[in-house]
Amino acid sequence: MYEDLQNKVAVITGGSKGIGTAIAERFGKEHMKVVINYHSDAAGADAAVKTVEAAGGQAYAVQADISDEASAKRLVDAAVEHFGDLDVWVNNAGMENQHPTAELSLADWQRVINVNLTGVFLGTKAALDYFLSHDKQGNIINMSSVHEQIPWPTFAHYAASKGGVKLFTETVAMEYAAKKIRVNAIGPGAINTPINAQKFADPEQLKSTTAMVPMQRIGKPEEVGAAAAWLASNESSYVTGITLFVDGGMTLYPAFQGGKG
Repeated sequence: MYEDLQNKVAVITGGSKGIGTAIAERFGKEHMKVVINYHSDAAGADAAVKTVEAAGGQAYAVQADISDEASAKRLVDAAVEHFGDLDVWVNNAGMENQHPTAELSLADWQRVINVNLTGVFLGTKAALDYFLSHDKQGNIINMSSVHEQIPWPTFAHYAASKGGVKLFTETVAMEYAAKKIRVNAIGPGAINTPINAQKFADPEQLKSTTAMVPMQRIGKPEEVGAAAAWLASNESSYVTGITLFVDGGMTLYPAFQGGKG
């Protein structure tokens, strides 16, 4: 584990399920103190708190809409009030829905952009305000996707949001590197989360998705959690402005595997 992470304080948006809970659990194993943000899944957030505590950390759940500026500030306040500081901010909350672009409503476009991109901006801004005012060498981790790089027809709003996260991450990393504030992203591929459980329960869907992964398997949420722990730790102290893909090679154009093309 990473000794430098012990007792550090993290905020994880969208921490009540899936990848967010996996990151929270790994931070618990690092004996960190974690604020778990949730939007509507209070039961999931309570379960995530227990998971962190069972792993060896401390946790506290806070309801907040991360697309709202005042809510982002409330998460900072919760971290300081309950744990005395803020060291790591993980912009994990995200959503997706499927529509052919010609049929995509403005409302659906805005919902996805508000959570996936505006939420990342507001969380980053809240964290930066705290880090700068306290002269801290803070750490921000944004949850992107392989679809910051791979086009995804019928998910144009989602792909646009993740493409935005990529360049936002790189820009903010450059802007604050001299302040020793590191900003990176994680780009998960096909991960076996609750949102994908129904899809992967279908043998044909599982087979077709696995065929797009050179490693020929679906990823585990804890593998994304491991990437987040590394990026949060001093082991990655010279790393900023990257997207760390956790995708089994999905971004490597697997259709060309074996010399095809």
